Amino acid sequence: MVLGLVTLTLIVISYLSSQRKRSPYAGWWRAALCLFFVGNAAFLLNGTSLQIWANPVGKALVVAGAFCVWAGARTLRDRRASPWLLLPGSLLSALAAVLNGPDSNVWSGGLVYLALTTLAITLAAIELWFARPARSRITKFLSVTAAVTAVYYLFRTATYAIEGPDGEVFRTFFGYAPAALMHLMLLVSVSSTMNTLSNKQLIRRLKERAERDHLTGLLNRGAFLDLAARHLVRPASDRGAALILADLDNFKAVNDEHGHSAGDAALRAFAVACTSSVRTTDLVGRYGGEEFILFLPGATQQRAEAIASEISSRLSAMEAPDGQPFPTVSYGVTSTGVEAPDLAFMINVADAALYSAKAQGRNRVVGADPVQAESDVDKITP
Repeated sequence: MVLGLVTLTLIVISYLSSQRKRSPYAGWWRAALCLFFVGNAAFLLNGTSLQIWANPVGKALVVAGAFCVWAGARTLRDRRASPWLLLPGSLLSALAAVLNGPDSNVWSGGLVYLALTTLAITLAAIELWFARPARSRITKFLSVTAAVTAVYYLFRTATYAIEGPDGEVFRTFFGYAPAALMHLMLLVSVSSTMNTLSNKQLIRRLKERAERDHLTGLLNRGAFLDLAARHLVRPASDRGAALILADLDNFKAVNDEHGHSAGDAALRAFAVACTSSVRTTDLVGRYGGEEFILFLPGATQQRAEAIASEISSRLSAMEAPDGQPFPTVSYGVTSTGVEAPDLAFMINVADAALYSAKAQGRNRVVGADPVQAESDVDKITP
């Protein structure tokens, strides 16, 4: 009853402190609290005529609550968490209890119940340890708390398997009262940090939305320029870098002839071709309209030009929704010279090369020699 009252209090606090936009983690944790509360309430019917169904149901709900904790921890790593994750464990626990005389045995299916709870909490501890951000003290604290609870449940399961629920060691250290204390520690620890974790997750997602183009998922212009400029001032930028400006040829004709949905499909396809051709450390952004920009740290001029050609090859191999080929692409490529220029200089050089590619008939890669560009900026700036 104490565990149930504390759980109910945490549920009320969770709803009273809820925000208009809650993170998935908060939703899963709230579901876990509700399942723990109802499951423990069902155990209060042990010793009555209703025990035959209340006991299996209670075990199934508590196991489902434990897997909710795991599902919530998965969302902190931006991994998929489906309600279907709850069904296998809870159904298996209920089935084991039903087949083990639940009308007269309050520990019917106990070994399966304890083993599944141990598994769920262990999985949650692992997910929390690797949750983002990696150095978060909150997630590390929760991971350790979950790990301690998982170890306790592991010993509880082992002791149950060795001497049964009536053994002296099990009753002394792993019975209802000691287990309730471990539950309280886990519930209070997670609940007290839920808002902080939820807010951090929401802030990170809002930041990603603010930095990303809604159509292509690439960096927007502002975020790209900021990240690329930061790289150029780092010591690592001594290794050089390359920059690519890309423009979809005759894009207006695509919109006019096939509609804006076809144009959007072309933009998304080009974004996929770009991200598939570069490294995870490279930056890819939508510069504006049908124009894209890529920043390749450590890449040479030749490597950047090869990547541009690879992007076009990938795009031409894709099939548009209406069966029409995607538009071709023109590229302007440059790289850092002897004295690394600033980002604006590189963009001007690449833009001049892109203008040249358009003038030469489109659907080609034109590179601007960085040394020549540094010696005669005016000649290459359109």
